[in-house]
Amino acid sequence: MNTLRQAQGERNDERGKAMSDYKNFIGLGVAGNFALHLEQAGESADFKDVITEDPNGPKGMFPFYVPAREGQLGIYPISSESIILPQETCNVQPEPEVALLCDLEYDPSGNVTSIIPKFFGAYNDCSLRKEGAAKISHKKNWGSASKGLASTLIPIDSFEKGGVMESYRIASFLRREGMLMRYGEDVELTGYSFFYGKLIEWMKNQINAQVDFGPLEPIREYLRDAQYPKQAIISIGATRYTHFGETNFLQEGDEVIVVVYDNNKHCMNPILSMANRNAFESEGISALVQKVVRG
Repeated sequence: MNTLRQAQGERNDERGKAMSDYKNFIGLGVAGNFALHLEQAGESADFKDVITEDPNGPKGMFPFYVPAREGQLGIYPISSESIILPQETCNVQPEPEVALLCDLEYDPSGNVTSIIPKFFGAYNDCSLRKEGAAKISHKKNWGSASKGLASTLIPIDSFEKGGVMESYRIASFLRREGMLMRYGEDVELTGYSFFYGKLIEWMKNQINAQVDFGPLEPIREYLRDAQYPKQAIISIGATRYTHFGETNFLQEGDEVIVVVYDNNKHCMNPILSMANRNAFESEGISALVQKVVRG
């Protein structure tokens, strides 16, 4: 059986998963993998001392969930239905992006040797906007339902040019008081700065070599402390905001919508119509709809 048929055979299982089924996955994110997002989010200054080999590439990786870890990072944050606002007074902003569900392989010394993307889908890397946070992760997980992952995920035949993700785009919206606004730009997934093999190689190196410096943390140590989880949810970077998205933060009663869709099957106007109706077709679409509630 070839890889595509295997992926198709697994699709129903993955679509049927509850969010609690991912509690053994480590949660990691990529910072700065879409041009201008960090500037829009007011976070570019956080990375002023971080030197990267490619100035246009991502700045680092961060943890948002580490299984069995004590403290905030050990709280399971993922929901497909709601975002719970934090108790503290703080601006909260959705970050529309794509998540990869990956298998991880290690060598005997604990280095990650393979990251194998198996599924992808709509993701909300919802973040606190507050100055003075020492680490990226301090703004990423404030408790249950502080992150979002679509319950419908799409199998990956091959994570390379010509594969299933080549024709997909991402769009996002915010519904407020009955009005639907575009929150993020509608962009192709291939618009990520690092994608496919280049992203995989960069992530492996970053996981194995990233040290505790500035806003970054030693990911390899977190994998060791979690007893080397075999699977990961990796969010690969937030896309750019519209003007509305850049200047508006979440309020109780809002609804966040992130849609990853196959541009060969759907175009923007039908996606907008589906978002207006809150009814998404299943073929070629991974949609995340989260109600914003007060904690």
